[in-house]
Amino acid sequence: MKEDYHKWHSPTLNKDIEMLVFGHSGYPVILFPTTMGRYYECRDFHLISSAKWFLDNGLVQIYCPDSINDMSWYNKEIHPAEKVQNHIWYDNFVREELVNAICHEKGISKVAVAGPSFGGYLAANFAFKNPDKVSHMFSMSGSFDISSFLDGYHDENVYFNNPVEYLPGNQNPELWDMKITLGVGEWDICLDANRDMADILTKKNIPYWFDLKRWAKHDWPIWRDMFPNYLSTL
Repeated sequence: MKEDYHKWHSPTLNKDIEMLVFGHSGYPVILFPTTMGRYYECRDFHLISSAKWFLDNGLVQIYCPDSINDMSWYNKEIHPAEKVQNHIWYDNFVREELVNAICHEKGISKVAVAGPSFGGYLAANFAFKNPDKVSHMFSMSGSFDISSFLDGYHDENVYFNNPVEYLPGNQNPELWDMKITLGVGEWDICLDANRDMADILTKKNIPYWFDLKRWAKHDWPIWRDMFPNYLSTL
């Protein structure tokens, strides 16, 4: 299984970014880490290994960039407005420095995005804000309401980065073309969050797959089970 390490200075973020890329060819999947996870987290917890067949057969390439959650949602030392602004820059980094570069290299217009736990939020928020760039969104035990990180603060930037707020009014027609998967366990701490998101999508008549795993908790074993199943839909 091919693994490449990349490090560069991001002009969008004005900091060094590290990333692992797995596979030699195939459809691009950007895979975000969990809460404070680094670019190597999904490899170290064997989520990448669960996709080995797809990687070895050249069906997918998986891109694992660093997150900056320690500078945004999980930074308790800065004002909530700064948290949101830092995340906006991260989304801009994903779009401009990752997605656009991957699409140019491969001669395509869209990529897939995925993530477990808080990575599910990162994937969903990026996808719902950029449906012109995302063909498939795979959330594994994600949560989609970021208000708990903001101590009651709210502004326009908060609104447009909180999917449970902006998605009901988002009328971008490409949302209806996106393949959306909400995976969650029966005993998952994020079960209610996924039911709430499913309700929003249902009310908008946006197609989606609600994949409820029986007797499963919010942890890596369920995500290793989900991920190859979702890749098979590409």
